[in-house]
Amino acid sequence: MSYGLVFDKKAVAFLEGLPKESRRRIFGKLTAAKEEPLHFFGRLGGRRDYRLRVGDYRVIADVNHELGRIEVTLIDHRKRIYKRLAKEK
Repeated sequence: MSYGLVFDKKAVAFLEGLPKESRRRIFGKLTAAKEEPLHFFGRLGGRRDYRLRVGDYRVIADVNHELGRIEVTLIDHRKRIYKRLAKEK
């Protein structure tokens, strides 16, 4: 079963500001994850969401197995993403 991809507005805005090659790498990895999300995504400790590593960037998403979709909520550089997650808690 192939999962669908849904992007939050914040994630789309961040992607639009990245260089073309970085966007391509992130989107390529997300496309690959659609077939078997748990092979690519790791669970964040103490949280419901998952993390995907793409070079120096991290993609935070909720993998919804019932609806068959990956809901991308946040994308940022690895230095900032976990601080941003702590603020949103």
